[in-house]
Amino acid sequence: MNRLALLLLLAASTTFAQNGWTSLFNGKDFTGWKVGGDQNTFTIKDGALVANGMVAHAFYDGPVNNHDFKNFELMVDVMTAPNSNGGVYFHTEYQEKGFPKKGFEVQVNNTHGDPIKSGSLYHVKDIGADDIKGITEDNKWFTEHIIVKGNIVVIKLNGKEVVNWTQPDDWNGGREGAGRALSHGTFALQGHDPKSTVHYKNIRVKPLP
Repeated sequence: MNRLALLLLLAASTTFAQNGWTSLFNGKDFTGWKVGGDQNTFTIKDGALVANGMVAHAFYDGPVNNHDFKNFELMVDVMTAPNSNGGVYFHTEYQEKGFPKKGFEVQVNNTHGDPIKSGSLYHVKDIGADDIKGITEDNKWFTEHIIVKGNIVVIKLNGKEVVNWTQPDDWNGGREGAGRALSHGTFALQGHDPKSTVHYKNIRVKPLP
């Protein structure tokens, strides 16, 4: 790396840190992450966590905020193969197998058969294909930006707000049960099924007061 490139990288890293963002994934190995479910589902390729295989979830288990977040902004760059399903969980906790029972899932799905599409707060505030038309595409990177403040969840795709949901005072978890309630916890990336391939990279968080 030449001197100019190094200086630009250092400047970008400093700005990133000054803005309060911290990276959760080094792009090289599973440091800070723990997989629950089939250990073969997640691999690392070209700086991304790639999910393809039997049901599994990669949980953030690292030192940032002691992997416990309440109010935050999370940004994840995602790329889906055609007909693929995935997800990004928050306020969750490690499980050895199955789909996380605690916390919420933000859907990753542009063209999979499930009608609940990318950016949905799964089974809480669902959006369809018409809502994401022209925003996301398979085989192209897009950004899911999740903001949680108190009882409000905002979800953006490539900067466009697609969900703004306020948890009611009498919320009981809806269709997903009691575990689907705002509280605190870690993040998880979903490996949904052997026919789905989803890439996740540039996973960064900004804890909020």
